[in-house]
Amino acid sequence: MQNPSKSRNRLIFAALAATLLFSFTADRNAAQASPESPVIALSNSYYGNTWRHQMVESFEEAAGQAKKDGKIQDFIVVNGDGTTNQQMSQMADLILRKVDVIAINAASETALNGTIQKACQAGIKVLAFDSIVSAPCAYTLGFDFAKYQGDMAREIAKRLNGKGNIIVVRGVKGSAPDNEMYNGQIEALKQFPEIKTVATVYGQATTSVAQSAVANVLPSLPHVDAVLGQGGGDDFGIAQAFEQYGGAYADAMPIISGGGSSNFIQWWSERRKKNGYSTISMNTTPGIGGAAFWLSYEIAKGAKPPQKMTMPVAVVDEKNLDEYLKMPSGTIVSPSFSQEWVQRMLLQSPAKQ
Repeated sequence: MQNPSKSRNRLIFAALAATLLFSFTADRNAAQASPESPVIALSNSYYGNTWRHQMVESFEEAAGQAKKDGKIQDFIVVNGDGTTNQQMSQMADLILRKVDVIAINAASETALNGTIQKACQAGIKVLAFDSIVSAPCAYTLGFDFAKYQGDMAREIAKRLNGKGNIIVVRGVKGSAPDNEMYNGQIEALKQFPEIKTVATVYGQATTSVAQSAVANVLPSLPHVDAVLGQGGGDDFGIAQAFEQYGGAYADAMPIISGGGSSNFIQWWSERRKKNGYSTISMNTTPGIGGAAFWLSYEIAKGAKPPQKMTMPVAVVDEKNLDEYLKMPSGTIVSPSFSQEWVQRMLLQSPAKQ
């Protein structure tokens, strides 16, 4: 019978050897990456809502097709918990693995700048998208959050004839998009001094969190005429909170700004048929994940895009509402963005293949 201590030592040694072999293989493969056969990484700071899930899926779908077609050597996806510390650690690992391009959806506009600068100094290209950064060496692909949320806030204020009580439901706390969207809403509302914000809560761009946040404040509020959200599924959560509260809202729901979620669109359609309910929906498109992959690929291949680029938002109103009724439950309105779209719409000139 073998000595148990010696047996354990052999197992530990074998596991250590396997780990070292894997690390050596990964480092060797990363070192062999090149613009001819690049390795492209996604560093996603937060994975806790539908929008981020769809964004990652769109990146993986585009990257998987590119790998199948032999355009890239490999791709890497790392998801974080929303903290800058974890994303810094993950970014440091990607730098050590010597990937060619890092597409980053950042936890902070500024806190990751030092790590991003290190990546750039190591010869790694960095594309910050959606929640972007201010590091000067990074390309950025964002949305005009302040403008589109300001446009939606003004439209709803006009529907209220410039008077009424509203709730503002903010998004992912501490993120650049949340700050920009909120500032856009507040700036727009300055044009309507008789509209009063009676509560501001965080919904984390998530159906369940938004529903709970609104439900918790409703009993203490005067009658609410409208709610401004940020999307990602919070729109349906907000609607559910008012449905459950009932009372005066049973027949006269507030105007809820849509964020492009399929569940909200279906709820909106049913309400519209019942009593003519009307609103508007605008949302950032999670398909940006696919656009970010193809833009990263083009950059790896030598493309020189503008330093700052902007993505379109999706708009749903009564005119095109029916077009989205067959969307799967729990999804967000979003087109997909192909390599050809990226070349045509984001690059100054088509990149060579």
